[in-house]
Amino acid sequence: MSDVLTFHEKFSAKEFDDQYNLRAGRPDYEVTVIPRWAERSEAARATVSNQLDVRYGNGRKQMLDVFTCTDPMAPTLVYFHGGYWQRGDKSIYSFLAEPFVASGSNVVVVGYDLCPSVTITQISGQAREALAYLWRNAAALAINRDRLTVMGHSAGGHITQMMLATRWSLYGADLPADLIAAGIPVSPLSYLEPVRRTENLNAGIRMTPEEANRESPMINHPPVTNAPQMVVVGGAETTEFHRQSQMYIDAFATAERPMELYIVPDVDHFDELNTLADPNSTFFTKTRAILG
Repeated sequence: MSDVLTFHEKFSAKEFDDQYNLRAGRPDYEVTVIPRWAERSEAARATVSNQLDVRYGNGRKQMLDVFTCTDPMAPTLVYFHGGYWQRGDKSIYSFLAEPFVASGSNVVVVGYDLCPSVTITQISGQAREALAYLWRNAAALAINRDRLTVMGHSAGGHITQMMLATRWSLYGADLPADLIAAGIPVSPLSYLEPVRRTENLNAGIRMTPEEANRESPMINHPPVTNAPQMVVVGGAETTEFHRQSQMYIDAFATAERPMELYIVPDVDHFDELNTLADPNSTFFTKTRAILG
């Protein structure tokens, strides 16, 4: 593992920017990708049964959107968005709920405060608040608290891994150790030091070496549950994102804790989500199977 975690010493900040600054490779991101997601999400909110802006904490963006099907025993997909902990909003990702609700699942899209107003450490804390809130208020939200699968993309993948590393009894005597039934980290950031060494991205995150070490799943937050996981990466993503996914599986997969690496064919970091929202895609089918 030491070689895996010290390789970054060979590379420059620019080389890491080239690997992690994904918007640079998608000049249509602001003019096509995000507007299209926002348009699809607005349509989903108009057609799918929902409770919007449910407050789970005191932070400005600590709210969640709950999209429900008609089955009170249905599984629930809890989704944390990406944006390198400094960008994005839950409202952009409502479109992911539509195909899952149609297939008989619930979807919760979680909002959280962003850097630099808060730290990555605080964001992980907010995510724990969200999951504890869902478990404690499941009846009012019309979801089954025993069937919660956590999924997140990019920075949300890091959040997902942090939730799988959470000892829930430390955050409430009422919270069960198996609060999370399954986890799906999508293009996760399992090791934070390379991101900290970027020039452009870390200017907004303001991650220190100490925080990068402390908040890295690879170093200090291994899974504490044997809940099954599917770790996902896009086939056309940079080598760093493939490495981030593979190192996590290599370190933590066991016979008791099964992990599958799924490479979504021919898609980059952003089109990965378009594939997830396609009910005819293998990515959707695999995710739906994990939900149970």
